[in-house]
Amino acid sequence: MGAEVVRGNEGADPASVAFDAVDEGVKAGADVVVIDTAGRLHTKTGLMDELGKVKRVVEKRAAVDEVLLVLDATIGQNSLPQAKVFAEVVDITGVVLTKLDGTAKGGIVFRVQQELGVPVKLVGLGEGPDDLAPFEPAAFVDALLG
Repeated sequence: MGAEVVRGNEGADPASVAFDAVDEGVKAGADVVVIDTAGRLHTKTGLMDELGKVKRVVEKRAAVDEVLLVLDATIGQNSLPQAKVFAEVVDITGVVLTKLDGTAKGGIVFRVQQELGVPVKLVGLGEGPDDLAPFEPAAFVDALLG
């Protein structure tokens, strides 16, 4: 997709890698720096503490405008405890709901919005680079009820 990637050495502290990425983005005049913290289980306290540290360290270099929690639509209501823990650690500004191209109906959309008060901003409709789309509530309801 043409994105510049900043990587750390094997075993590097994730917060320092995130800081380096933001530093590179600032130097390059980038409009956006995406920090992927995938693979964090909400039941692992150490990983959650590390996530909070990533955000605190990045904020020393630049403002954090958006924190998106990516949820797998196939997990359904089981996503809610995960979302609550993440929201306690970092201020989530929105949700990305993936795998809506399969059998999942995405009922978690309503619960996440009720419980966390944050919108679903993007939906994943496949695995390709162009398969991430803005969430359109009216189209979602029509598809759900249709």
